[in-house]
Amino acid sequence: MERNSSLWKNLVDEHPVCTAWTQEAEGAIYHLASIFFVVGFMGGSGFYGLLYVFSLLGLGFLCSAVWAWVDVCAADIFSWNFVLFVICFMQFVHIAYQVRSITFAREFQVLYSSLFQPLGISLPVFRTIALSSEVVTLEKEHCYAMQGKTSIDKLSLLVSGRIRVTVDGEFLHYIFPLQFLDSPEWDSLRPTEEGIFQVTLTAETDCRYVSWRRKKLYLLFAQHRYISRLFSVLIGSDIADKLYALNDRIYIGKRHHYDTRLPNFYQLSSPEMPRSTLTGHFWNSRQYCEK
Repeated sequence: MERNSSLWKNLVDEHPVCTAWTQEAEGAIYHLASIFFVVGFMGGSGFYGLLYVFSLLGLGFLCSAVWAWVDVCAADIFSWNFVLFVICFMQFVHIAYQVRSITFAREFQVLYSSLFQPLGISLPVFRTIALSSEVVTLEKEHCYAMQGKTSIDKLSLLVSGRIRVTVDGEFLHYIFPLQFLDSPEWDSLRPTEEGIFQVTLTAETDCRYVSWRRKKLYLLFAQHRYISRLFSVLIGSDIADKLYALNDRIYIGKRHHYDTRLPNFYQLSSPEMPRSTLTGHFWNSRQYCEK
């Protein structure tokens, strides 16, 4: 205890106190190093955030080393700052190599640059998504799914080509690149449920799509909540686009649009099914407005 007290006394009490402060400011290199430190510590997380932090901190330590060599002429200050600069530089090179080494097939490059990158998704996150998928080719006039026969066991995103969607042989809408092939089917089932397609999806041209197996994708969602929320947003937006595309093809009386978001749309769109009271009220109101 006495030894610790003696050490503290030597460090604080007996240490010479500054009686006269230097009136002249340090050189521009010292202040530039301080600016690099302040801005560098404002960096974010992730690969690009680490590149930002280590690059600015490295420049700050380099400026400090130059200041110690030129102005202060202190070998110990120069040595420590130069060592820290080398460490930051090595970390920067290592992280840059990791980011640079992430390469994808052409379909994934198109998918990332067109859909995921505008949403701010980093390459490491996209690599996690891509590693759980596969690229599949669908030839012209071949079916991706058949009504009442194909089970819903995957989620697919069209990269190139065009898919025709029909029900009972009647055309509904097209699926274009960067749209999901089976987002309504995916959204209609819980993870523990199974189902089959109620529409037929046929390739009008040679198509390429990225596909995720259902169980594998749910496992990915359980491990990465951020990816789960990302797909939830993408699928919801895709379903909305499909509803609007379908709504543009539906007319009732005198070519008026019928909104598919209204209740009992399926009773209204299927002539063989009896209309509900609400549907009949809608038709009566529409006929009254047309008179």
